[in-house]
Amino acid sequence: MREIGDLVESASRTMGHWAAMNTARPDDETTTASGDGWSEDMELAPVHPGDREPEGDDDRQGERLQKVLARAGVGSRRVCEDMIEAGRISVNGAVVQVQGMRVDPRADKIAVDGVRIELRDDRVTYALNKPPGVITAMSDDRNRACVGDMVGDLAPGLVHVGRLDQDTEGLLLLTNDGELAHRLAHPSYEVRKTYLAQVSGSVPRDMAKRLRSGIQLEDGPVKVDSFRVVDTHAGQSVVEVVLHEGRKHIVRRLLAEVGLPVSRLTRTAVGPIELQRMRSGSIRKLSRQELGTLQELVGL
Repeated sequence: MREIGDLVESASRTMGHWAAMNTARPDDETTTASGDGWSEDMELAPVHPGDREPEGDDDRQGERLQKVLARAGVGSRRVCEDMIEAGRISVNGAVVQVQGMRVDPRADKIAVDGVRIELRDDRVTYALNKPPGVITAMSDDRNRACVGDMVGDLAPGLVHVGRLDQDTEGLLLLTNDGELAHRLAHPSYEVRKTYLAQVSGSVPRDMAKRLRSGIQLEDGPVKVDSFRVVDTHAGQSVVEVVLHEGRKHIVRRLLAEVGLPVSRLTRTAVGPIELQRMRSGSIRKLSRQELGTLQELVGL
């Protein structure tokens, strides 16, 4: 049977719509051609005389939309004007029909091709592939290895979104956006988390149906959103579990209750954000598109 680590990449290809995540450092940026999408690096966007701010223009009534988009890395102002003309930009849910619209970047929700973009440079979100043996905490008075040691001074005010058990590895999100962190972790928003678990024993054919119907645990019932067998060999199986529960040790307790004790557990996705090919212990900054999709997921 293949090891669970070998299955993370193949299983993740069936779970999302993103291309494979890169393993660049958090401060690396990626770019796209200005005519095909939106550029993360404004120095690569084409220069045009129309990009210059007209004399006497001020921000007393808000900022011009194309200026805000350009600063956010969508493209040059001329490219942004073309995108507005093509109906690809919306503000607060309404497609922009005219050029020169003024917006408040701190209050208005601006989207490109239906995906909201983050306009504040002081709010960042990272994905961490947490190794086993590391506790989910920003500091530890017992000097155990913790997430805070791995993050260091990457960005001020970072907090982890939810927790992973000390022996559980995989995807953990960190952000300094307090409202985003709250909504992603709160059960009322039902953000799905995906896990690969290596378990002992063969999996009965009716297991998926049983888990979707619900299993009674000591602290209440729990049901999964989906369940499937990924691989099985010589008395060991690898299964994929998707659920939006956040109770302590929920996956391990659930599978143990149905006779499938877990020997290794890896979280491979949180909502639309996938682990894919991130190395153990690596950290990367979410792209603007990924962040926008997360915000839409929880109504921000």
